[in-house]
Formats: sequence, structure tokens, C-alpha cells
Amino acid sequence: MKYRTIGTTPNNRREVSVLALGAMLFGSQTDEETSFAVLDRYVEAGGNFIDTSDNYAFWTDGGQGGQSEELLGRWRRSRGVGDEIVIATKLGARPLAPGTGYVDNAEGLSAKVIRESAERSRDRLGVAKLDLLYAHIEDHRVPLRETVEGFAELVAEGTVGLLGVSNHAIWRVERARALAAAAGLAGYEVLQYAHSHLRPRFDVPDGGLFPDGSLGHAGPELLSYLRAESGLTLVAYSPLLKGAYTHPDRLPADFDHPGTPARLNVLREVAKETGATLNQVVLAWQIGAELPIVPLVGASSVAQLEESLAAVDLELTPEQRARLDAAH
Repeated sequence: MKYRTIGTTPNNRREVSVLALGAMLFGSQTDEETSFAVLDRYVEAGGNFIDTSDNYAFWTDGGQGGQSEELLGRWRRSRGVGDEIVIATKLGARPLAPGTGYVDNAEGLSAKVIRESAERSRDRLGVAKLDLLYAHIEDHRVPLRETVEGFAELVAEGTVGLLGVSNHAIWRVERARALAAAAGLAGYEVLQYAHSHLRPRFDVPDGGLFPDGSLGHAGPELLSYLRAESGLTLVAYSPLLKGAYTHPDRLPADFDHPGTPARLNVLREVAKETGATLNQVVLAWQIGAELPIVPLVGASSVAQLEESLAAVDLELTPEQRARLDAAH
């Protein structure tokens, strides 16, 4: 396994594996035995960066979520896991009531919700401190300063380490970071957005959450922000597009544009040259990128995880990487 540093402050920065493991469906669609087996193998391989959220996976049973955090808590206790494993979680998108969702009825990012949700997550995970806590989705009902101060209070109290943000407009991320910096408070240092080798159209509205086009994908504005701010890290969710590289029929509609075939062709060429799978080339391309990117993979079996783990040791040549970058 290889590692990189996330965060900048000496007290809270952490060394994490270059491949993160998503626990979204653990404890719901992925049963406990399989979930434990995947987690055990990930840790055995040197992985130490696990991702969840307080609302995972509310859509599987019409509830409010919490199954993933609860399973991770049971796994931690049964394995004697301590702070050597970095667990990141998120808040703000938990439905306020069963049968609702985050588009129409999310808890949001008020100071009260931040404190209460973080406490519930600590209880479910069985930890005294959340290593990394994300603001999951935007909340336009609450002043941004209140959100910034609410997160920073938990860092100051020592119940949260690093702060992150997901699915926010970059101008709101920068404004929040500026408010925190001006007040001498902890601010967002980890950005979690969808990112893969194939590029989506960014002008396609997304399920009512993003009426002006998707804010959930890492586009050119976010990547240029990473390039300018050396202390930030991108955690890339859905790097394998939910299996679409091996099952093209799963490719979302917003990837149906003229640039997709060209990038797929180069990806296939590099996979053939290296003897690796398409998925492995995508992950290796992210892991070895000039920008600090940590791909976040899901796995519903140990075999799926093994394929992703093998990407850590796949070294692409500068020429291959240049071709992958330039294809359009």
C-alpha cells in the first residue's frame, strides 16, 4: 500500500492509504459477513481510509440511514480497531423523517444539526473523535457563517479532526474557507466529488438538487482550485462509474457526448499495453496524478476489492499518462 497526507495542521493531519474504501451499502444491501470480509481484506492490504455517511443507506429501507455507521462500529469493536484506521463520515443529507429524502427534506447544516448529528455518528461508530467530517450537501437555508462556526467548534473541542465538503459549488467552498481563515477557525481541507477518467456534461440538471447543472462532479473549476490550493485533497467518489467501464449499458446519460468514445479508446489501449483491467487503469491514473486525488471505491465482494487493490501498484508511463490526460 502507498500513503499520502491529508490536512495541514500538525494536530489533525493524517496519513491515509491512496485507495479509500466506501462503506455506503455495508449493513444494508451488502450483508454483515461480506462487509466484514471486505473490511478485513482492505486493512490486511494496508488500507486505512474508510468512508461512510450518517444517511447511508436510507433509500434501501425507506428509513433515515445509519446502517453503514452502525456496521462499522460493530466491526471496529469486534476487531479491536483503534485510531490507526481513519473513518470519514458526512452529515447534512440525512432525511428528517422516514420515507423522505435529501432533496426535499434534508437535515441541513445548522449549528444544532452539526453538533447533534456528529454526536450520533460518534455513538454509532464507537469513537470519541471523528477523524474527518464532511458537509454532505449545500444548505441554503442557513447562513454560511453559522455552518462554518458549527463545524469549527467541534474541531476546537477535539471531537472532530479534519473537515471536508462534498457536492458544493466551488464558490461556496471558497467563501466558507475564507470565512474560517478570517476568523482563525478550522476550515474545509478535503473535497469529495465524483471524478473519473470519463467526463460528464456539467450542464445537465441532477435530480432537483442541482437545477443549473451538476455540482457533484469534479470539473475544471474544482481541479484548478486544487492546483492553486496545495493544502487541499480530492477524494474521488464513483471513480469506476458504478461498473460502467465493464458494463457500458450502465453509463449515465450525461456521459453520452462526443468526448466519451475518444477517452474510452485511449483507456482500452493503455489497458491492453499494461495487461491491466480498465478499472485498474482508471484508478492508477488517479492515484499517480499530479493533483492530490484519492479514489474512493466500493466493493460488494472481496474479489471486487482485489481488483481495485492491484491498481495501487500499477505504474503508468509518462507517455501513457499524457495520452490519457489529453484524450477528448
